Amino acid sequence: MSVRLPLQGFRIISAEQYGAGPYGTLFLAQMGADVIKIEPPKGGDTARGVGPHFLREGESLYFQTFNLNKRSLTLDLATDQGQEVLHKLAKNAHAVANNLRGDVPAKVGLTYDALKETNPAIVCAHASAYGRDNARAKWPGYDYLMQAEAGFCALTGEPDGPPARMGLSMVDFMTGTQMAVGLLAALLDAQRTGVGCDVDVDLMSSAVHQLTYPALWYMNENDVTERTPRSAHPSATPSQMFKAADGWMFVMAQIPKFWPILCERIGHPELIADDRFASPKARLANRAKLTDILDSIFGQQPMAHWQALLEGLVPVAPVYELDQALDNPWLDTIGMKQNVSHPDRPEIKVLSSPIRIDGERLPSRAAPLLGADSTAILQELGYDLDVIADMRQAGVI
Repeated sequence: MSVRLPLQGFRIISAEQYGAGPYGTLFLAQMGADVIKIEPPKGGDTARGVGPHFLREGESLYFQTFNLNKRSLTLDLATDQGQEVLHKLAKNAHAVANNLRGDVPAKVGLTYDALKETNPAIVCAHASAYGRDNARAKWPGYDYLMQAEAGFCALTGEPDGPPARMGLSMVDFMTGTQMAVGLLAALLDAQRTGVGCDVDVDLMSSAVHQLTYPALWYMNENDVTERTPRSAHPSATPSQMFKAADGWMFVMAQIPKFWPILCERIGHPELIADDRFASPKARLANRAKLTDILDSIFGQQPMAHWQALLEGLVPVAPVYELDQALDNPWLDTIGMKQNVSHPDRPEIKVLSSPIRIDGERLPSRAAPLLGADSTAILQELGYDLDVIADMRQAGVI
């Protein structure tokens, strides 16, 4: 059964690098869009050189993460001929995406103002560090900086430890996803009206937006959310990590109905009527004591014992190491892994798209070698092989 691809027939030009932009356009490519990835002729996307694991020199497994299903066109946008190619591409494209520094898109002709005469309906999506229209537009910026300035680090870790960042570059991935959402919304409007636009997201705004309810608590009530022991929820209890006999687990009696079920399932119904824990407010006030009591109970058996008692009834999960998380047989059950074929390795294991269409995971193919599609794309635009050879000789591609 072939998967229906909702973006088949749409073309997205992407001048992207590293993580944020490529992560967003990955979703578009896997949903069927023809994502043409423009890369500098010398070296390409810097992600190709990110170690420690390589398929060949300059072709990393890191790059495979974000660039499945795309085509690679090497092109120097700083040259006149490079701009000519860009405009020929833009004429029949539906959108342009980039995650360049805020002041760069205007310099290399990737804005709606630069492309609207070529294609009035084109959508130009920008994912920068701090935005394109303010005093920080020229600042370089990365995920970890946003986690620091937006308060994520201060909210992460144990109360008596130093601030900590998340283990992954989640601000990059949030921003790339938001760029894709904005691009698709603008694309829908352009299909109706024939008029495109610029769509902007930035790492800093995306990070601050993720502060969500703690932000509103502070802005309206001057309530500063702080770190809690065991990564506990700021108000719901018990909703935190507990230590089983063989490791950590996360138990989330997040809403009141789960508390009596938890007590019954772990064999301690007497806790239900205990005045110290009889209401959400009481449990929060006595969180430390409740933690001690539940630790003493959970510590008597391994995690698998408690999961068998609670799963499907009370939200519970093991706290896995990375290898355990990826070896979890549940991922195979739901089809979250795929194999793709690459010129340097017949089978590369990749993560499947989290999006399913009519119940089916989206198909994947390996990320392209640098410039692998340059000749084919330029021929599609009407360039003959002699001209393409001259462009390559001149360093345009």
